[in-house]
Amino acid sequence: MTNEFNTEQEKFWAGEFGDNYIVRNQGQNLIASNTSIFARVFQNLYTNVDSVIEFGANIGMNMHAIRNLLPQTHLSCIEINATAVDHLRKIPNLTVHHQSILTFHAQQQYDFVFSKGVLIHIDPSELCNVYEHMYNASKRYICMVEYHSPSPIELDYRGHKEKLFKRDFAGEMWEKYPDLLLVDYGFFYGRDPKHGQEDMNWFLFEKRECC
Repeated sequence: MTNEFNTEQEKFWAGEFGDNYIVRNQGQNLIASNTSIFARVFQNLYTNVDSVIEFGANIGMNMHAIRNLLPQTHLSCIEINATAVDHLRKIPNLTVHHQSILTFHAQQQYDFVFSKGVLIHIDPSELCNVYEHMYNASKRYICMVEYHSPSPIELDYRGHKEKLFKRDFAGEMWEKYPDLLLVDYGFFYGRDPKHGQEDMNWFLFEKRECC
């Protein structure tokens, strides 16, 4: 993988901060929480999901959770950080793409394409690019689990500027691709002991052409 990146955010996550993020975000409790989250999302799927790809997987806490729920499904992921990729490659039967999601072009389509806590860290000027990659990679479903704000805002992120953004990611995706059907959406409350993570909104779309 090349170390030449187009944005400061890519450099940030590929480097030391991305390495340190791994230490703070791992463990069986997180996998259990993610399992609860995706169990709720998957209740809205109309058909079997045989293939899944995650945009920005870190060390695979979501991949482990989804395998708990869909043990026969083929799992793939994209990850920019080399240390995280080393962890991912230890997970059996997981296809790992070591690159930025800004430059990823799927060679196939997947039944379920998703991001979780990743779009919030992307340079806003590159979001349309990421939406396009997610849309093109999807055979049927697209899911976003992210912080939500009706208007774009930037927040301080552990003392760093321009590294955390909130906006209506789902709305922007929908405006770009009006053929998508909004299947369902919801909110995960950070103080709910079943989830144990921060407040997050989720949105599930389906490509109408598949119906």
